[in-house]
Amino acid sequence: MNKDLITAFRPAIVMTLLFALLLGIAYPLALTGIGQAIFPAQANGSLIRADGRVVGSALIGQTFASDRYFHSRPSAAGKGYDGLASSGSNLGPTSKALVERVEQDIAQNRTASPDRPVPSDLVTASASGLDPHISPDAAFYQVDRIAQARGIAPARVRALVADMIERPVLGILGEPRVNVLKINRRLDGIGANQAE
Repeated sequence: MNKDLITAFRPAIVMTLLFALLLGIAYPLALTGIGQAIFPAQANGSLIRADGRVVGSALIGQTFASDRYFHSRPSAAGKGYDGLASSGSNLGPTSKALVERVEQDIAQNRTASPDRPVPSDLVTASASGLDPHISPDAAFYQVDRIAQARGIAPARVRALVADMIERPVLGILGEPRVNVLKINRRLDGIGANQAE
């Protein structure tokens, strides 16, 4: 009877070990190798470097509070853009806390352009809380504040926004968007002596 039991279980044990090695070790190593060979920047987190050090990732948002920079969407992830706490706030549309936070964000954003409506993505968090992009409308909305804070012509900042708009993939997948970290890095390259 023990011999029959061993004979019956042997194929199951062998197949389990084979698939564990194949799918648990060989497959992940192969995909990691292919990713490193073909897409090394993306496979390593799409890191953005400045002066030899990492300043962020093109895939994860950051908080920019200074009037000299484009501001990101609000983040509900931890204390802001915390990858370990990625999630939305789970506050529903009838939540008093959400309404108060959005009203506060609207008031804060409206000081730069009191006569224009604030774009919704400047006052609402993304589902992950890590979104690195804003809409072109949200970027153009911030142009006057940034130009004034930096002492440069608004037309120069508008041209930068127009240049930094990422189009939908293949023209149909996604929405036009602006990566906040990338545009702020380019913005630092524009000096006040270039005012028009």
